[in-house]
Amino acid sequence: MDNNCCKKKTKRSVSEKKLITNRLNRIGGQISGITKMIENDAYCNDVLIQLSAVENSIKSLSTHILESHLYSCVPEALENGEYDTIDELISLFKRFNK
Repeated sequence: MDNNCCKKKTKRSVSEKKLITNRLNRIGGQISGITKMIENDAYCNDVLIQLSAVENSIKSLSTHILESHLYSCVPEALENGEYDTIDELISLFKRFNK
């Protein structure tokens, strides 16, 4: 993990926290369903389809959080002269493009 992990905080509204938490809970449910599929010897193709659905759900949530970050955290940091935020963004985009 990166050195800045857990040093900075993002203030989120109650509704934003609820949206993110609901999506994470849904992803957790999908993963639990896949676990049951494996326990019940589900066909590989069916498991892979569900894994792809989880991957897409995670990517969608990641994109949502990134967009929020770009519209809220980044402008605020730049206004405060925290130009290391640009390096953080470059690092994020490199991770997203793997």
